[in-house]
Amino acid sequence: MKHLDENLTMLKDLTDAKGIPGNEQEPRSIMKKYIEPYADEIETDGLGSLIAKKTGDSGGPKIMVAGHLDEVGFMITQIDDKGFLRFQTVGGWWNQVMLAQRVTIVTAKGEITGVIGSKPPHILSAEARKKPVEIKDMFIDIGASSKEEAREWGVCPGDMVVPYFEFTVMNNEKMLLAKAWDNRIGCAIAIDVLKNLKGENHPNTVYGVGTVQEEVGLRGAKTAANKITPDIAFAVDVGIAGDTPGVSDKEAQGKMGEGPQIILYDASMVSHKGLRDFVTGIADELGIPYQFDAMPGGGTDAGSTHLAGEGAPSLAITIATRYIHTHAALLHRDDYENAVKLITEVVKRLDKEAVGKIIFD
Repeated sequence: MKHLDENLTMLKDLTDAKGIPGNEQEPRSIMKKYIEPYADEIETDGLGSLIAKKTGDSGGPKIMVAGHLDEVGFMITQIDDKGFLRFQTVGGWWNQVMLAQRVTIVTAKGEITGVIGSKPPHILSAEARKKPVEIKDMFIDIGASSKEEAREWGVCPGDMVVPYFEFTVMNNEKMLLAKAWDNRIGCAIAIDVLKNLKGENHPNTVYGVGTVQEEVGLRGAKTAANKITPDIAFAVDVGIAGDTPGVSDKEAQGKMGEGPQIILYDASMVSHKGLRDFVTGIADELGIPYQFDAMPGGGTDAGSTHLAGEGAPSLAITIATRYIHTHAALLHRDDYENAVKLITEVVKRLDKEAVGKIIFD
């Protein structure tokens, strides 16, 4: 493995951690470890979202920078008599990317390796072979011979199952391959923004947040934002990278390495125009690259934060990422670093006057 610097080590720790919606303890403890040195205080909300607070001017506005801790995965629902595991997807999966993939089942007795299986194509009709296997017809094989053996090993309905994949630096060392970029990269950005503000004056209180249960309906962001009642909120997440074969600019504009994406519109939110203009104005002034994107479907935690309390102007800033919601996704380190730089500079300028102008202009 290539040498990992301090930042890459953090990214590896975050992405290798296992945490589907409702099971975010491991990534939360890792995010806490990394963000604690830069926070004045750390707490959680009732659902388990991590909230790290750093006060600059206590009389200034409250700024929320949120990534979500959870990743898409599976949950065991049944163990059949022969020891095969039935499962439920938790978060969105495309059945084409699931078969024959290695997974880790996290049990009370430790971790167990499994593989997603289905009926072999050799015994299917010619018609059935042409169709993707439906998720309901898949199962997880852990090599058990009976239900009793699987239970002896610690497997229990409700256990979390996560894709198996190790963080990898590609030949082009700016290209980083890992599971769970969606959305441990957002957690990393929240950590680094607080890190950049250490010892700096900023005219506000900043909250670096790791939310829970985003992949099943932006749930943790709702409770965290109700607890914080931010004046301004940023959701930092992954976006669609359109720079792969067969994808037209009309379908997806985002390109890896060309800067963070400013999301104009998605199914969860129309982004706040005043906040959007404020952010892009600073990026233009400082020469920080960015790109626009809009998604007819999907959403980010900003879909919940903008509705918290009396409403908070919110914006999703995303990192163009290939192959999200699979075992292995790919993003560009420059986009991550430019997102950190941009959000840090924005926070430094978000004083009471700027926030008032954003809201009322």
